[in-house]
Amino acid sequence: MVLNLGFGSFQLENAAPQVFATVKDRPVTAAELDDAIEDPIDAREVFDLIRDINDPEHPLTLEQLKVVAEELVTVDPATRVIKVMFTPTIPHCSMATLIGLCIRVKLMRSLPREFKIDLMITPGKHDQERAINKQLQDKERVAAALENPNLLSVVNKCIAEPEY
Repeated sequence: MVLNLGFGSFQLENAAPQVFATVKDRPVTAAELDDAIEDPIDAREVFDLIRDINDPEHPLTLEQLKVVAEELVTVDPATRVIKVMFTPTIPHCSMATLIGLCIRVKLMRSLPREFKIDLMITPGKHDQERAINKQLQDKERVAAALENPNLLSVVNKCIAEPEY
């Protein structure tokens, strides 16, 4: 199957990915709805922000493909560092950088600026893990990538809110 994202066509690398069950939404408590109570950002909240990101190759979410999982997210409230690891579906996935860019953009747009986002591929899960991690941590490279209108369009489609 050939896919066209607006900046070239390519062959699907993982034409039949394994699909996993999704986590049920957590119940919202009265304390979470009370604006007078400070609700610290936790791993579940960060996971909830990224779980519905659409995969660029398939009509599935990153959660359904188990690219993101709550146990791969940590939040250190003292240092305000949010660490997110993601796991591409195959070790040679050419979409790994795009997926990481989508996660970074979604978090940058959703979280307060004082949080540092530490985004990386789960260790040992991609052939080009070090190079991709370096790209995703480089603020200038991320900014330059987002200046490409075709790439930005793809990112915006992937992170668009789901329609229920």
